[in-house]
Amino acid sequence: MKIPLCRPSIDNNEIKLVAKSLRSSWLTHGPYNQKFEQLFNKKFNIKYSIAMNSCTSALECAVKALGTKGEIIIPSFTWVSTANAVLNCGSKPIFADIDYKTRNISLNNIKKCVTNKTIAIIVVHFAGLPCDMTQISKFCKKNNIKIIEDSAETLGAKINSKYTGTFGTGCFSFFPTKNITTTEGGMLTTNDKKIYDYVKKLIAHGIDKNIKKKFWHRVAVLPGHNFRMPNHLAAIGYSQLKKIKKFNYSRNKIANLYNSELSKPFYKIDTPYIPKGYSHSYQMYTITVSAKIRDSLLNFLKKSNIEASAHFDPPLHLQKYLKKYNKIKLPVTEKLSREIITLPIFPDMTKKEVSYVIKCIKKFYKKNNL
Repeated sequence: MKIPLCRPSIDNNEIKLVAKSLRSSWLTHGPYNQKFEQLFNKKFNIKYSIAMNSCTSALECAVKALGTKGEIIIPSFTWVSTANAVLNCGSKPIFADIDYKTRNISLNNIKKCVTNKTIAIIVVHFAGLPCDMTQISKFCKKNNIKIIEDSAETLGAKINSKYTGTFGTGCFSFFPTKNITTTEGGMLTTNDKKIYDYVKKLIAHGIDKNIKKKFWHRVAVLPGHNFRMPNHLAAIGYSQLKKIKKFNYSRNKIANLYNSELSKPFYKIDTPYIPKGYSHSYQMYTITVSAKIRDSLLNFLKKSNIEASAHFDPPLHLQKYLKKYNKIKLPVTEKLSREIITLPIFPDMTKKEVSYVIKCIKKFYKKNNL
């Protein structure tokens, strides 16, 4: 049996909409972009959504929309795009440590990094579990610090009925491993009309469509990008988004199967923690084991045709080109990066596949007398 880390759930609904889009005259951004964005607004109780070509693009737009440059606090325990977005916009990433149980940045971590140069915080909701946005939001409001949410991994996750991506400027990913996919793609969300208007221009070469002296005029008002999402990819997203509740329910069921076995004392494994009042979208299912066996277990799973991985090792502050931005010790981040394992999870994963993963982990422990 071969089990991938993730398998996108694509069916005939997506295929039909893509074919319909391709047969139309709209091969770039078009009607399905609007449908996708409107459905996103409705699903997650947000005022404005903008579909674009990646979450990385959304992050860059969110940073540029700050309108100033300075220090931006981010966790080191994340994918490189979070730091790259800051650097590519001329600001400076300041790396913060994380909480071991939640694997997320916390208010205490943030406070250690705040200076008079801090302009924003990019919170990264890890693996599907939201950060403690209640505390973070209050602190940021009091100290005039903007919030950008890297919500690439938490589509549909909530804190006390409030969705991620609604506490600040939200940035979502639709990469094939995520909760829904458009193959490549992302979404920026905001309740701020000024940010919405600015980003709409920014992703389309800086063109302001409201300025037209003649019908053929294209008036560029700022140096923009081509970050737009094609119509046929938006069609996939529109169809996928209708199934997000079903997808996340399936991911939670699979996570519960893992939890019921791997949380037993025999394994000496820490399974995911969920605080009261939070929901988890399980974009990833991660466990932690002793650093002494982590690499061996990953290699064993690979030999057993299981595509497990480690998110994230190495963390950002240990990446060669980012080391110079690290100002404090990050012991929890470094410990977690040595102990974490990401196991396969996707909506169509069968009980047989889950059982095989668990069986192989158990086999490893018995083989090594652990």
